[in-house]
Amino acid sequence: MSQLLDATSLANRIRNIRLVAFDFDGVFTDNSVFVFEDGREAVRCMRSDGLGVGKLKQLGLLVVVVSTETNPVVQARSRKLVIRCIDSCNDKLAAIKQLASEAEISLEQVAFVGNDVNDLPCLRAVGLPIVVKDAHQDVVPYACYQTTIAGGYGAVREVCDLFESVLGGTHH
Repeated sequence: MSQLLDATSLANRIRNIRLVAFDFDGVFTDNSVFVFEDGREAVRCMRSDGLGVGKLKQLGLLVVVVSTETNPVVQARSRKLVIRCIDSCNDKLAAIKQLASEAEISLEQVAFVGNDVNDLPCLRAVGLPIVVKDAHQDVVPYACYQTTIAGGYGAVREVCDLFESVLGGTHH
C-alpha cells in the first residue's frame, strides 16, 4: 500500500510522470447521473477541469481518460478536451499497460487519478496513484496524493495545477 507523500517526494514523483490517466465518473463528475425518460443520460463536468487538462498537454504530458462507463458523454467530453478516451473498458490496467507500451514508458512514469474500487488495479500499478477527496474509503490507502477537492467539483483541475506548479511550464 502507498501512503500520502510529503511535498518534496510528491514533486520528485511528478517530475518522472509522462502520462496522466483519469477515470471519468467520480473524477470528472460528481458520480451523479441524470436519467431522462427516454433512457438518455447526462452528467455535469467543470469547465475549469478542461482548462487544467490543457495545461497538462502544454507541459508535454500525455493525457487520457480510461473509463468502464459506456455512456456516450465520456467520449463527447474527451473529444471536446481533445484527449484520448478509452471507454467501455473492462480491464483498465490492461489499457494503461497498452498506453504505456505505445508511449514507450514504464508504469512508474504513469499517474492515475481514480475514485473507486474498480480503479484499484491501476492505483496499485502506477508510479503516482491519485484519488479524489471523496474517493471510496477502500482506495484511499493506495494513493500517494488525495485531492482537497471532490470529484466533479474541480479535482481534475487541482491535479493539473499541482503538475504545473512542480513542472513550471517546462517539460519534455
